[in-house]
Amino acid sequence: MLHSLSTSGRLQTLGSSGRLAGRARGLFSAFAATSAAHLGSLLTGSSAAEQVTKPALMPLLAAHAVATEGPTPSLLTPALAASTAGDVLLQFDSEPAFLAGMASFAAAHVCYIAMFAKQGAMTERRRLAIVAAGYALAWAVLLNRLWPGLGSLKVPVAGYSLLLASTAVTSTGLGLRAGLGGGLFLLSDTLIATRLAGWKQLPGHEFWIMATYLLAQYLLATAALRAQTQRSDA
Repeated sequence: MLHSLSTSGRLQTLGSSGRLAGRARGLFSAFAATSAAHLGSLLTGSSAAEQVTKPALMPLLAAHAVATEGPTPSLLTPALAASTAGDVLLQFDSEPAFLAGMASFAAAHVCYIAMFAKQGAMTERRRLAIVAAGYALAWAVLLNRLWPGLGSLKVPVAGYSLLLASTAVTSTGLGLRAGLGGGLFLLSDTLIATRLAGWKQLPGHEFWIMATYLLAQYLLATAALRAQTQRSDA
C-alpha cells in the first residue's frame, strides 16, 4: 500500500511538472510569435500591428519565466514590468513620454543589476574589473561622439547610458548568455541614441533596435532563471 501511495505521488508530481513545462512552452511560443509579428510590422510599416504587439512582448516573456519549472528570481518580474512600461511610453511621440520611458527602463536596469549581484555575478572581481574598464572606455568614447547632437537630452542620456553599461558589466558575471544579453541591450539603446543625436540611420533602423532588444531581454531573463535554479540546487 505504501508503495502504491508513493508511486501515485510520483505520478502526480510528474503530471504537474509536465503541465508546467507545457504551459511554459506555450507561453514561449506566444512570445516568439508576437516578437515575429512585431518585427514584421516594422519591416512592412504596419503601424497598427506595431502598436498592438509591442505592449504584449515583455508580459509574455514574464509569464513564460514564471511558468518555467524552478524558482523565479524575485526581481525578474519587476524588471520586465518596468520594461513593459518603457515600451508603452516610448510609443508616444513627445519628450516627456520619452523621459518617462527612459526612467522606466532605468528602473528595469536597477532590478537587473541587483538581481545579478544577488546571484553571485560580483564574485570574480578581477574579470569584472577588466570588463568594466572596456565598457567604460566604450561608454566615454561613444558619449563624446553623441554629445553635440543630444540637445536637452544630454544629461538624461548620459545617466541612463551609465546605468545601462552597468547592467552589461554585471551580466557578464553570470556567464556568456547573460553577458551577451547585456551587450545586446547596450547595442539596442545605442542605436536609439544615434537617432536622437541625428546620425545617419541604418536601413531598417527600428527593426534592428527591436531585434537586439528582444533577444537581449530573452537572454537576460533565461540566464537569470538558470542562475537561480543552480543556486537553489546548490
